[in-house]
Amino acid sequence: MCGIVGLFLKDKSLEPELGALLSSMLVTMTDRGPDSAGIAIYGDASGSNAKITIQSANPKKDFAGLEAELGEAVGAPVAIQVKSTHAVITLARDLLDTGKAAVAELRPNVRIMSSGDAIEIYKETGLPKDVVSRFAVNSMAGTHGIGHTRMATESAVTTLGAHPFSTGSDQCLVHNGSLSNHNNLRRELKREGMTFETENDTEVAAAYLTAEMAKGKNLGQALEGAVDDLDGFFTFVVGTKSGFGVVRDAIACKPAVMAETDQYVAFGSEYRALVNLPGIENARVWEPEPATVYFWDHQKVA
Repeated sequence: MCGIVGLFLKDKSLEPELGALLSSMLVTMTDRGPDSAGIAIYGDASGSNAKITIQSANPKKDFAGLEAELGEAVGAPVAIQVKSTHAVITLARDLLDTGKAAVAELRPNVRIMSSGDAIEIYKETGLPKDVVSRFAVNSMAGTHGIGHTRMATESAVTTLGAHPFSTGSDQCLVHNGSLSNHNNLRRELKREGMTFETENDTEVAAAYLTAEMAKGKNLGQALEGAVDDLDGFFTFVVGTKSGFGVVRDAIACKPAVMAETDQYVAFGSEYRALVNLPGIENARVWEPEPATVYFWDHQKVA
């Protein structure tokens, strides 16, 4: 049993409140998963820069001097903002892959949580209220985001095992459920060139979507394929640079509720995650149908 939340903002005036709204939603789901928690925030993707979010078990040692070393390695200035055990590296977009390779070489014990133009992922073991407080998520602005609080059932309680999982640029996924064919699918995806850091079935689901979108599918099409290709019980909430998607398996035994107003689209494992959203009393509220893809894209929202 895990708790999932998601918020896709249509109204730009709410963007300064995204972190606070998502944090409140996630904390409400604490009893669905007290082991670990994580949140992905999609911010402004304008300009020529990209971001790499990294995590360290020993941040004082690993982050010391990294800005200068990394700048020398990529041959251009970089900026690093440290947030507890995580840090956000900002660098020129065309140096993103070079930067990730340099991080791996300079700090082999550091883990890359996410990379892309807009995404930042923060996740750690512990209660949601402690995780969002540690990273000051309440003060973060953005266009959309997703969150997860985990009750581990099949793998260890670790930072890497926490959700969201990101396996592609500006892509991430959170999951409530259990996949039964993830081992076979992991082997297939490895043959296609995907890499994995954990044995978690959710990482396989994220990698599946990344691989499908790399073939030219949009998020909606990739989620439609997931209904046929992934076996088990699942509710997925997915983020891309401009999009937000939801899909449940054909049985749909995992709880889910959605709400939509002129200002936002929201997802929660239970309705109580949505009750403090502005204007929720006037929202269209529904339970997403089994084996049905729902997705929204800022490039298509007026």
